[in-house]
Amino acid sequence: MSPGDEQAHADDASGGYAGGGHTRTRLPGGDPYGGARRGGRSSSRGLVTVVGVVVVLIAAIAFANRGGSSSGSAGGSGADSGSGGGGGDRAQSAPTAATGTKPVGTSTSGIPAGFAHTEQGAQSAAANYSVSLGSTDMFHTATRHTIVDTLYTDAAATKLQGPMDRAYSATFLNRLGLDADGNAPKGSTFVSRVVPVGTTVRDHTDSTAEVDVWYLGLIGMSGQASTDPVTTSWKTWTFALKWSDGDWKIVSDSQKDGPAPVPGDDKAATSDEISKAIEEYGGFTYAR
Repeated sequence: MSPGDEQAHADDASGGYAGGGHTRTRLPGGDPYGGARRGGRSSSRGLVTVVGVVVVLIAAIAFANRGGSSSGSAGGSGADSGSGGGGGDRAQSAPTAATGTKPVGTSTSGIPAGFAHTEQGAQSAAANYSVSLGSTDMFHTATRHTIVDTLYTDAAATKLQGPMDRAYSATFLNRLGLDADGNAPKGSTFVSRVVPVGTTVRDHTDSTAEVDVWYLGLIGMSGQASTDPVTTSWKTWTFALKWSDGDWKIVSDSQKDGPAPVPGDDKAATSDEISKAIEEYGGFTYAR
C-alpha cells in the first residue's frame, strides 16, 4: 500500500483515525462497538484495509528503497520481491497442519530467535517477525528501534530507522488517537495485532528464502469514547530473508490484500469486552 492509500483511508469519514479533525460515524448503539450485527456483505468495515503499522512499515520501506536497490522493494508485488529467481513461480503446496517441531527456545530482546537453517525455520521466522512488526511496540520509538535492529539485516535496519521515525510522527500517532509517545488515552486500549494463519515458501536456497505469511490483522482503539473501533483485515506479507549471523534476517518485505473470507454474521463485541480480551489473551510463538 502506498502513502497515498494511507492518506485516502485516513480522510474517509467513517474510517478515519482519532484526531486530525475528520468526521466520524459511530456504530449503532451506545457503545462504539454497539453489539450491532454485521451482515455478510453489507458492512464496509468487514473488508476495511488494515492500516497503522502495516501502512507505515510499507511506506517506510518504499521510502528507504527509493533510488534503486538490488534487493526487492516494498513497492513491488508480493511474489516478485525478495531474493532468488523463483518469485514468479507458483508456490508448492504445503500441509496446513503444523509439523510438530517445537518453537525456538531462545529470544533476543523478547523476540523469538535462533530459527532452524531450513525451509521450516524460515517460515517460523517470517511468522514470528510479522507478529512483532504488527505489534503496538512499533508505535514506541525505543521498542521500534529494537525490533528493526533485531529482525532486519544490518544494512536494511540502517536504511529503515530514519524513514520509520519520520513515518511514526506525532501527527500520525495523533490520527490514531495516541499521544506523541505512542500511548493511548486513559481508559482506552490501542490494539494492533497480526495473527498468522499460514505460511508458504516461494523460494529457498541455503542462504536465502522468500516466505509468504497469510494473516488476520486487528487495529483500532477500544474505549467508551472511541470512534474508531477495532476492525479486522486480511493480508499476505512477503518476506525476503537472508541467513545471517546464525539466524534468518529480513532483507525486504512487501504486502498485498487478501485473500479475505466472506465476513460472518458475528455480533460485534463491546469496547470493554475487546479491552479485556486484549489484556487476557497473550500471543504465541509460531512454528511451522
